[in-house]
Amino acid sequence: MAQVVAVSSDVLAFTGGETRFEVAADTVRRLILALDERFPGLGDLIERRVAIAIDGEIHRNAWGAALRPDSEVVLIDRIGGG
Repeated sequence: MAQVVAVSSDVLAFTGGETRFEVAADTVRRLILALDERFPGLGDLIERRVAIAIDGEIHRNAWGAALRPDSEVVLIDRIGGG
């Protein structure tokens, strides 16, 4: 199962402060759907305001990215720019 680490304060509001959890998913899309089922509304937040790092690499459009059973997925605040 992928190890999810939440460091975004917005995400922590949905998870009740839980910072680490395991999710059975083989793609980021499935991971987000599983997180949304567990924490309703979190999927929308991730899509709009959260960046995703997989095994230390930040992905801009990660929906189709594959996950290994031992992947670490970090949910971080998206940095805006102009």
